[in-house]
Amino acid sequence: MTTLIEPISARSASDTAPAAQQLALFLDFDGTLVEIAPSPEDVKLDRRVAPALAALRGTLGGALALVSGRPIAFLDAMLAPHRFDIAGLHGAQIRLDGELHAQSAQPGSLREALRDLVRFANSHVGILVEDKRVSVALHWRLAPSLQDEALALMRRTAARIGPGVRLQEGKSVAEIVPANASKGHAIAWLMAKPAYAGRRPVFIGDDITDEDGFAAVNAMGGLSVRIGADRESQAGLRLASPTALRHILLEAAESGHLSADDFARTNQD
Repeated sequence: MTTLIEPISARSASDTAPAAQQLALFLDFDGTLVEIAPSPEDVKLDRRVAPALAALRGTLGGALALVSGRPIAFLDAMLAPHRFDIAGLHGAQIRLDGELHAQSAQPGSLREALRDLVRFANSHVGILVEDKRVSVALHWRLAPSLQDEALALMRRTAARIGPGVRLQEGKSVAEIVPANASKGHAIAWLMAKPAYAGRRPVFIGDDITDEDGFAAVNAMGGLSVRIGADRESQAGLRLASPTALRHILLEAAESGHLSADDFARTNQD
């Protein structure tokens, strides 16, 4: 695994001064800010995290966003009363400075597909359907023996809907999303906006769904960090768990300073 952090001795003085002003921080939610839960509704967010993110947003000059498969409304509820820039539904929704700038249309045949998925879930214990309006996810975390059958159904369903959608596979879940939505595209879009432009992007995620985000920040000379060591990844660094990330974020919020070295040091522990 390659490390994208150069030794401090190899950097110029301008590179090391003040790093908190140079980063743009992008954070996944499930498996990153919170532990993966048996069902989507069961996730628990440490009450210290939202205030810490709000403090870090100020430290970073506003360059902090969530990039998640969750809808914006769900993330707002979890992080209330704080509101952040968010790319939700894998980039199908993007809110910047409180204004919704992008919203993919719901594929016309998704409603019919949803009925088929609900029928499958109703006849198999442990299968959950998550209707996100613009996208739909099928979860089998509570029924791992049904993975092959559930995934085959989602692949057939996505193929039947056609080129307007793509299948996004993750940990014990598969999701049908608009074809033009991806975390990588969302990060690139945000990086072109004034609060983010010219900074070094840092994206932290945990799943297959985050790989195109890792690729995007790698291409921009940024830092990609994957939570967990369960599979191969394009990410340049690893953190052991959401707890390890939370430690970094809380400490940075308290000190008013966040640098790429914070992730590198933890990666070497």
